[in-house]
Amino acid sequence: MIVVFKHFFYKSYVGLCIWPFIILKEDSFKYDAVLVNHERIHLEQQKELLILPFYFLYFIEWMLKTVYYLNSYRAYENISFEREAYANEWDLDYPVSRKTFSFIKYLWDN
Repeated sequence: MIVVFKHFFYKSYVGLCIWPFIILKEDSFKYDAVLVNHERIHLEQQKELLILPFYFLYFIEWMLKTVYYLNSYRAYENISFEREAYANEWDLDYPVSRKTFSFIKYLWDN
């Protein structure tokens, strides 16, 4: 389910996924197939990890990578869940065809 809530976002962020919702900053973003697909990939990740563990792992990975990179945005870009979503956001069939726990191969730099 897609909802629009523009006061929810920090800086340049335009979308996020909190099970079972895709929350977007602007109504027009509903029609951005790549953005919506990116968030759909996160829905699949959340579902396969039974929702709460996803948020826990996401936060822990972000914290560890923030220390590693000494930069919170670079850490965000390198979270395995984000790397999988960014790498596959243009493939509109990916949320349906992805294999379970596909994010694992994005944990380490290649």
